[in-house]
Amino acid sequence: MAVSPVYTAHGSSAGGRDGKGLIAGTDLVLDLAPPKEMGGSGNGYNPEQLFAVGYSACYIGAMKFAASQDKSLPKVPDSVEVEAAVGIGPREAGGFGLAVTLKVSLPGVDKAEAGRLAEVAHTICPYSN
Repeated sequence: MAVSPVYTAHGSSAGGRDGKGLIAGTDLVLDLAPPKEMGGSGNGYNPEQLFAVGYSACYIGAMKFAASQDKSLPKVPDSVEVEAAVGIGPREAGGFGLAVTLKVSLPGVDKAEAGRLAEVAHTICPYSN
């Protein structure tokens, strides 16, 4: 499936999981460190944490877009929160993989309607796809 990007982010790392992460065009430099569970110091950020932040923010955007396009969906409240839990571990087929769970909080929105909105958002969110 081809994608026609309207924006391309640029970031880099030096030193891998135990180095520095840089966001191009900004002065943001992140100290990277593997978590203690993976034998690291835990004194920095790791790629899974950064992915979790990106996925949760993007998913909220997908819900807002869905609600703006389909008026039968509930409005996304300003107090919306999405927590992404990103796990990493070995895959049965070899290599490593990610396991992601999203926890969506839409205060004041009926549970069934919130579920419907969340499902539609999965078809829109590029992280889900």
